[in-house]
Amino acid sequence: MTHDLAIIIVTIPGEPHWLTPCLRSLRPHVGSIKLDVIVADNDSSKATCELVERNFPGARVVPCSNRGFAYANNRALMTCDARYVLFLNPDTEMLDGTFEELVRAMDERPEVGLAGARQLTADGALFPTIRRFPNALRVLGDALGAERLPRRPHWLGERELDLACYDEEVQCDWTSGSFMLARREALDGAGYFDERFFIYSEETDLCLRIKRGGWEVRHLPTMTILHHAGKAGTNPKMTAQDVFARMQYSRKHFSPVHRGLYRAVLALRYLVRAVPLGGNGAARAAASRSALRVLLGRDEPPFGVPPRQAVAPRAPSATRGRLRRVSSGSR
Repeated sequence: MTHDLAIIIVTIPGEPHWLTPCLRSLRPHVGSIKLDVIVADNDSSKATCELVERNFPGARVVPCSNRGFAYANNRALMTCDARYVLFLNPDTEMLDGTFEELVRAMDERPEVGLAGARQLTADGALFPTIRRFPNALRVLGDALGAERLPRRPHWLGERELDLACYDEEVQCDWTSGSFMLARREALDGAGYFDERFFIYSEETDLCLRIKRGGWEVRHLPTMTILHHAGKAGTNPKMTAQDVFARMQYSRKHFSPVHRGLYRAVLALRYLVRAVPLGGNGAARAAASRSALRVLLGRDEPPFGVPPRQAVAPRAPSATRGRLRRVSSGSR
């Protein structure tokens, strides 16, 4: 049986409490589609298998060693036969809309390879998920606080902060990896997640490759979810990992000159933030110093240096030969 949608949820090591409310929220929002729910168990823990088998018999578990978000998603993806795949964070819950409506929206938009949804934080604020591809100018705008400008130009920041955009269907460069609905043909053509990214920037890289394959990336407000974003506050380890992942992305996609500029502006960004200011100033400053040490090569990245041979797996060549590629004239 071919499923309409596969939902892949990667567990967060040490944070199993998110999984139950996430899985529980899926069923009321399915509709009448064929659904496959896969939990990629990054802990390879017996407890996760027992929890899913006991409370969510419609879901299945794919055990995998903890080699990062990209690796775990790929292990689960290789077991799927669905037309669409939703990569979903465990710290999310469905609020409004159905997966049936979302699949229908994608069926009606054959040019779209990947889509995001509306996301709210636990306090009801809109979480900005419409993003532009990173470059040196956009990081510079972030470093100088350009996001606070009322009419900030798009080339001075990665995030779309006009909240009205999130109620509309909008094309974007990439969207947050907490909710990414991908067309299987787009994934098979572009390759899956690049496993050299342990966490962060892997979704940016995937969206870039999908767009280079001739597909569009869009924000679809068909569904609204709750995302417990920023639940752990400012975390020096994760901030340092983020800057390492950004450098991985720049080495993969930027020219040597652009990469040098990007690295310099990243250093400026964290130098500015390394000074403790405000209520959260000490935590932010500590995180910025950790990022600077990794950026300057004084510390190893928090999750280690990735193996050189880890890349984005691809579908078998016979499958890729049947892909529908969207030409520029059809959009």
